[in-house]
Amino acid sequence: MRILIVEDDQQTAHFIMKGLRQEGFAVDHAANGEDGLHLALTEPYDAAVIDIMLPLLDGLSLIDKIRQQGSEMPVIVLSAKSSLNDRIQGLKAGGDDYLVKPFAFSELVARLQALIRRASRTAAPDTLKIGNLLMDLGRRKVSRDDKDIELQPKEFALLEYLMRNAGRVVSKTMIMEHVWDYNFDPRSTVVESRVSHLRDKIDRPFAANLIHTIRGVGYVLEERT
Repeated sequence: MRILIVEDDQQTAHFIMKGLRQEGFAVDHAANGEDGLHLALTEPYDAAVIDIMLPLLDGLSLIDKIRQQGSEMPVIVLSAKSSLNDRIQGLKAGGDDYLVKPFAFSELVARLQALIRRASRTAAPDTLKIGNLLMDLGRRKVSRDDKDIELQPKEFALLEYLMRNAGRVVSKTMIMEHVWDYNFDPRSTVVESRVSHLRDKIDRPFAANLIHTIRGVGYVLEERT
């Protein structure tokens, strides 16, 4: 999942970005509202965390402009202001949730995951299942044939993206856009390498493969008979 952080305080931004990357998210950062607006309208994000007090373009105006362009990207409003009126203004501007500074990082992650699940209309709120492959999103656990599979954060993020798009061919570019950030070098072979490592854990110990290569196009995760 790919997240946009719009926050002018470098310490706060670094704290959020470091934590989210450790959780397996791809993260982009803008330090002012104008740069945040440009990224929000030109790059594909699964959610955004936007501070209210921003230079060049304040957070509420930024969210309003994003919504005017028809984007339904989930947005968490981040603010040091905690009054009921401030919360109402944040939600009226188009925010989907409102988080007051200082905040617990675990709460931010939980709220992001909940908004992303809601936006993707996932039927089962905490699990994804393809054949005998099960992903528990809440516990961040993966198993196949009831055998636990240990994944690194990026492997988990890659598998989650493939499972959310089960049966659909996803290109290397699509994977890079959703699992890595926009500074990722498209000439890198890291996607192929990560898919290979994922196959070592998800497919090779079991009877049937779920991850398939579509030559010249990309990858698809599906059961085949």
